Amino acid sequence: MAAGTAYKALFRFYEELNDFLPAGHRKKDKTYTFKGNPAVKDSIEAQNVPHTEVDLIVVNGNPVDFNYKLRDGDRVSVYPVFETLDIRPAIKTGRKPLRVTKFILDVHLGKLARLLRMTGFDTMYRNDYEDAEIIRIGEEETRIILTRDRGILKNSRVTRGYFIRSQKPWEQIKEVINRFQLQDDIKFLCRCIKCNSPIESVEKKEVAHMLKAGTANIYSRFFKCRGCGNIYWQGSHFNRMAGYMKRLQTELRSKQSG
Repeated sequence: MAAGTAYKALFRFYEELNDFLPAGHRKKDKTYTFKGNPAVKDSIEAQNVPHTEVDLIVVNGNPVDFNYKLRDGDRVSVYPVFETLDIRPAIKTGRKPLRVTKFILDVHLGKLARLLRMTGFDTMYRNDYEDAEIIRIGEEETRIILTRDRGILKNSRVTRGYFIRSQKPWEQIKEVINRFQLQDDIKFLCRCIKCNSPIESVEKKEVAHMLKAGTANIYSRFFKCRGCGNIYWQGSHFNRMAGYMKRLQTELRSKQSG
């Protein structure tokens, strides 16, 4: 390709990848103008679609990886995660399924972090995390980055991440569970909402010195966080969380059947 010459490729983004495009460019072919010989990954992100949202790229009818060099006249189809269709033989983006689903969240998703922990998912969160730290932890601990910041997901070191569409925590938790197909992995009261460490059942006598008299007299079943030592028992707060869990599972089932 001649230096300085402008070339064109035709892009089509499918399904929820259109969330990242301007309204006038959604669900239709889009002409992309470029110079030189850019990688298709860079060309996708130049159109505001994070590479972590992409599972399959097809150029001129053939699956390619992120390193494919774009050429004049290429026709590029870009697909998100396929929830019901096994496309593993065709995927060339370099990602492998995680054995255990673990998350790290950006500073804007504190309420979602609590809900994820409440449903039993290993979720790291602090309200003072810098972007670089989130990326480092995600990379070192094989955690999925959940964020409302597209810039984080465009970093080349990020291989697993998801842009949260909703701004409402209750809708966010359903969005994450549906997106990663975690309906069967929900476990109530197994992880500390405060610090994310596992919690375990303990005898009342082991924690009696940490309880108010009224609590010790009324309740008999207790749980203790292995990390921060927080104590949980089946009181009104427990019942509210159990109610949230029942509502969540009902709404998830309703969406699946619908």
